[in-house]
Amino acid sequence: MKLQSLTLACLGLVAVAAAAYAADAKKTDAPAVQLPPGWTAEEMERCINAGTPGEGQARLLKDVGTWAGKSTVWMAPGMEPIKSEVIAEYTPVMDGRYVRCEMSGNCPVMGPFQGLALYGFDNVSQKFVASMVDNHSTGIMQGEGELAKDGKTINWEYVVNCPRERKPVTLRQVETVTSPTTKTLEMFAADPKTGDEFKMMHIEFTKK
Repeated sequence: MKLQSLTLACLGLVAVAAAAYAADAKKTDAPAVQLPPGWTAEEMERCINAGTPGEGQARLLKDVGTWAGKSTVWMAPGMEPIKSEVIAEYTPVMDGRYVRCEMSGNCPVMGPFQGLALYGFDNVSQKFVASMVDNHSTGIMQGEGELAKDGKTINWEYVVNCPRERKPVTLRQVETVTSPTTKTLEMFAADPKTGDEFKMMHIEFTKK
């Protein structure tokens, strides 16, 4: 815990130094901020770029607003689908560097549902990133996504601990923009019995 706190503190100091360096770099009459020992100007520039919102963050901000969704879930291959309605509220956080999503609905099998997700675009890895929690579990689902060449689809891969199998499993999600005010979410999982992938969820979203 102490090591984690120290690491976070160091990252915070680097961010502050990078911000100060960037601010002073714009002032022609101000002395340059001294670089940390062993650092180059290029390395400091990388830190500045890592914290600067760009096209990836702009892509996520397009979701900001309220979305109504019609959800269809399959618990296993061949089972009758479970249908319900959901609401997703997207809001920007950290000056537009991330987008927070609060989802609510009512699952006929497990009861009222509440989910919370934080989406971002990591400027270092050049990938979308996400963390999700909900009131039907106690684990945190972590994901990475990449934008397809069509510019409309983000292909996600999530890892979560499966309570049935008692081990981490991988879920695949396809998020597709179908118009400025509509999109779909499709999630796929492997059947524990056969290992074959099956579609476990489909949501049709419309922006209000």
